[in-house]
Parts: sequence; structure tokens; C-alpha cells
Amino acid sequence: MSIYKTPLYLCIFILFLGCKSSSSEDKPEVVIVVEPSVETPVELPKQDITCLGLAKLNFGNATATNELTDYVASRVIDGSFLPESRWSSLETDQHLILTLADFSLVKGISISWLNNDQRSYSYDIEVSKDNETWTSVVANQMTDSSTTRSQFVEIPEHSSQYIKIIPKGSNIDNANNIVEVEAFGCLADVSSSIELTDWYLSIPVDEATNTKAESIYESRLNNDYFNAQFFFLNTDGGLVFRAPIEGAKTSTNTKYTRTELREMLRRGNTNINVQGVNKNNWVFSSAPDNDLDAAGGVDGELIAELAVNHVTETGDKSQVGRVIIGQIHANNDEPIRVYYRKLPQNNKGSIYLAHEIEGGDDIYYELIGNRSQSATNPENGITLNERFGYQIKVVGNSLTLTITREGQADVSQTVDMTNSGYDQGGQYMYFKAGVYNQNNTGDVKDYVQATFYKITNSHTGYQAE
Repeated sequence: MSIYKTPLYLCIFILFLGCKSSSSEDKPEVVIVVEPSVETPVELPKQDITCLGLAKLNFGNATATNELTDYVASRVIDGSFLPESRWSSLETDQHLILTLADFSLVKGISISWLNNDQRSYSYDIEVSKDNETWTSVVANQMTDSSTTRSQFVEIPEHSSQYIKIIPKGSNIDNANNIVEVEAFGCLADVSSSIELTDWYLSIPVDEATNTKAESIYESRLNNDYFNAQFFFLNTDGGLVFRAPIEGAKTSTNTKYTRTELREMLRRGNTNINVQGVNKNNWVFSSAPDNDLDAAGGVDGELIAELAVNHVTETGDKSQVGRVIIGQIHANNDEPIRVYYRKLPQNNKGSIYLAHEIEGGDDIYYELIGNRSQSATNPENGITLNERFGYQIKVVGNSLTLTITREGQADVSQTVDMTNSGYDQGGQYMYFKAGVYNQNNTGDVKDYVQATFYKITNSHTGYQAE
């Protein structure tokens, strides 16, 4: 809101056209010109914001007092964690100024430093409402020399639009190298509409030791769990899942990293085991009667709405650009895995599914585009950041995947599982949703990311107690 002062300028010009004679008819002509009023804006001071939640804020611009030709400031907000996409300065007393897209309540900063030689950087952080008056919020902070991951630091809450990072060199030399910066806070109260009481989350690191994947179980996940590297909200309430190539795996049999939800019908009742035909898992209605009685649900439907934000761009051609965004997992195999794949030379991605025969091979079905490592740009493909939906539905031995997009016809594929082996005794099921990176050959900092706006799971009968 602005208040305007409106001065009025009146200019009077007298034109003497000359006197032809002394008669009254030859009096000088007077012309009055009024200049239009000019509004001069006077900006009111920005008012402090009060809001809850911790979401990733959007940047609009980045500048620096000093930068190398190949490592400019804008690279720290380009969404790439690859080492060549960074800001570098060889001198101290330099700084970055990051402009937020919106005036926001800033609560934390995550910085990825170039650290391939176990160096420790020192830095300060200041914030400002107007890019003129600055407030110190972090002073003489030292980075962890033992990690190459992003490092998150909480800051005293300040309503700001500008963030200044002042790096002061490292314990080795005066060089400063920042790969990526992310800010967290809120513009208004923000929360996700996704119900998480019957899920747990796997992230590709143990937060205590950095040696193995960690499971964030139901009660902890539902206590506003936040991880600046792998799992966080965005400003419109979407849940962001991120999985880099480098990271811990969930088991010795797993080749790839994941940040992924695992369905838990027990809803926090730890007296029920995670695995087995029990009230935590579900079965197909084609299963034996004793399994139907023991299971937490029968048949199932998973509905998700999401946008894939980033896929890997480096590595072997057979793996680059692919990510699993949803699946049904059985004891040891997957009745369905839903893939999104976008190749670096294409601006649109494909959707396909894999159906794994119990104890056997995968059968692939292509719904949009194809899964080839040399695929051309799919005419009806899905771009990065485009919102779309999927539905996985199982009734007995019939499994259907449907892809939905606004303004376009649904695309479906049904799989007959009569001979797939999942209707035998002892086979239990659970849904999974998130990002399961399908590339372990690229740059270790390359990653996959998707934002989910809706995840709903349902089953008929035999719900968990």
C-alpha cells in the first residue's frame, strides 16, 4: 500500500500575437495550459510477518560483489548441486546478496559448499527488508569439514526480502565456493493437506552417523518432521521429496537412494510388526481366506497428484533421467513400479510401469512416450514442474495404472496378474510414494526431486485397528 502526495502545477503562458491596431478587437490572446498532476509514491515500511511452518522460499535474484567469470552468483539459486554450478571468489570481504521472490519470515538457511578436500569455511549471514539496513543473524559460523552435504543453520526469525552471505575463506585459503543456497521460512501459515498418519519416511542418510538410510516412523513424521536436504514443504503446501545419487541405501540389496513414504496401516501402533500378513499390510482379494482375515486391508487404491521438478542429467545413458514415483511392494518383489523419465536432450518426459512376476522377470508397459535411453521428445510427454496425477488400483488379480492431466484424456494400462504369483498365501502388500532415484552412475550431487500435492490410500474392509 502506498500514500501519494499530489502537487498541482499550473503554468500560465501569455502569448502576444501582436497589435494590428489600437482597437479592442486586437487585444492580446491569453492561453492557459494545465500540466497533468504527477503522483510521487511514498512507500510504507514493510510490516513484520507472523506465520507458522517451515517451507522452502523462492529466490528471484542473486548478485555478488566479486565473482569469477565461469562461477557467477546466479548459479547458487539454479537448482543444481553439481560442483561446476557455483559461485566462487578468490578473495575475502566479498558477499552474496540473494533477493527473495516475496517478502517473507526467514527462519533458516541451507548452504552447499564446495568441499572435496575437507576444508572448513567461515561465514556470516545478514538479512534486510530494504537492501539498505542490515541485521546480523549468523556470525563466525564454521562449516562441517567432514561432510559434502548441504548444511542447514537456523536463524533468529526476521521478516526480510534480502539475505546477505559473507564468506570469509576457509582454513586452507581465502577462496570461497558456494554451490547452492536455499532459504526456509513462510509468507503465511502453511501446511500440507497430505495425511501422513499411516506412512513412514525413508531418507538416504542416518542423521546421527551418516552411514545408513534412516526410517522416520509415524509419530515422528507427524510431529512436523523437516529435513532441509530431503523432505520439506514449499510455500503452497506441496511436500518436496529429494534423493541425490550419493547416499545411504535401505538395504544391502538396494542399488539406489530414495526419499520415499512406506504405507503403515497400523497408524503408529508399534505392537503390530511392520512386515507380514498382519494389520499393518494388505492383500489382494484373490488371496487365501486366512490371509484376508489377518490383513489390515483388502485390495487397494493409491491416488497422487505431483510434479517432478528435477531428474538426473549425468551418468550412464541407461540410467540418466529416470525416477520411480509410486509403487506397490510385496514381500520381495513389486507388482507395480511407476516410472517418470526425461532425457537431457528432451524437454518432456515419459511415463511407464514395470510389473514384476513374483520371483521372476519384469514386464514393462509404456503409457506416455517410451522408456528407451535414446527416446525422442514424446509429443504428449510431461514437462518438469508440470502437475499431473496417477491412480494405482488393484481389485483381485487386476491392476490398473491411470495417468491424469488437466485438459487431456486419461491414459490407462491394466495388467492381468492371474499368473503373477501374488494370490498365493503369505504375500502381503504396501504402497510407496515419493522419489526412488534410478541412477547410481552419475555425479554424486546429481539428484531427483518431486513435489506431491495429494497422496491418498484406501482399502476395502479389514482396516487396521
